[in-house]
Amino acid sequence: MKDRPIGPQVAGFEPPPAPGPTLQGRFVTLEPLEANCHAADIFAANLGQDWVWDYLPYGPFASLDDYRAWQAEAAGKADPFFYALRDNATDRVGGVASFLRIDRPNGVIEIGHIQIAPTLQRSAASTEAIMLMIRWAFDSGYRRVEWKCDALNAPSVAAAKRYGFTYEGTFRQHMLRRGHNRDSAWFSIIDGEWPALRAAYDTWLAPGNFAEDGTQRTRLSEQVAAAGQRP
Repeated sequence: MKDRPIGPQVAGFEPPPAPGPTLQGRFVTLEPLEANCHAADIFAANLGQDWVWDYLPYGPFASLDDYRAWQAEAAGKADPFFYALRDNATDRVGGVASFLRIDRPNGVIEIGHIQIAPTLQRSAASTEAIMLMIRWAFDSGYRRVEWKCDALNAPSVAAAKRYGFTYEGTFRQHMLRRGHNRDSAWFSIIDGEWPALRAAYDTWLAPGNFAEDGTQRTRLSEQVAAAGQRP
């Protein structure tokens, strides 16, 4: 039988480590989730904003005790592995994000379960938080970072593109969320794309890109586009 094509050999690949360390950034610090340290701040930041849970399979929570119990359960898992997002400027925790579907033998990891309180949304801190997770994954040896979301979640779809993820397709009727159908949009960044994106991230994060009032001079989407990735 004639030889059939197969993918290129991946030389020197070794399974990367599992997530775990604190990730320190300029605007934000990602701390491994601890309910006793993080639940009260995040619950207070989300109070009265039930819409922040619309695309998640849990929440809103009726009381701090309920939310702390959820956090305690989430913090005890290796996958998903949750971080709390601490704003360096205020020292307040304003959200969570996680690594999940962690496939170390194949070098694949997903970022998800992102829940950011309104006070931290659309901030340099929340933007840098995801950058730190992407950076850690590739610097640790992962070959592919994934992002998936409800296809109707326009802010999440826009965020994926803004970070330089490539849209790969929509899984129709992928799951049920609280009894409602969910089609899932899938995105990825692969390791060959990372050097250009790293440079775009570094340029966006540079002090010179921010005015004295914290306003960004150049948008991340513009830096990503300049790096050759679609915004």
